[in-house]
Amino acid sequence: MKRIEGTRISTYENGPLLVTGPFRLVDAGGDEFAVEKETVALCRCGASTKKPFCDGTHSRVGFRAAQRAVRG
Repeated sequence: MKRIEGTRISTYENGPLLVTGPFRLVDAGGDEFAVEKETVALCRCGASTKKPFCDGTHSRVGFRAAQRAVRG
């Protein structure tokens, strides 16, 4: 199987968004976060103390995602 180069965003059920590949992470003010890993987990529950990164808090607060991706 040939690997396709690029960025991939996937979800963990009731957990973070995983971003893999080349990307830039910029906040609302235009400031860029230093990202030194090929894969990072971004908070989806809103309770992380390391926002925008996931710190595992979703499992302690009982976060449940509303739904999976809807195919059009």
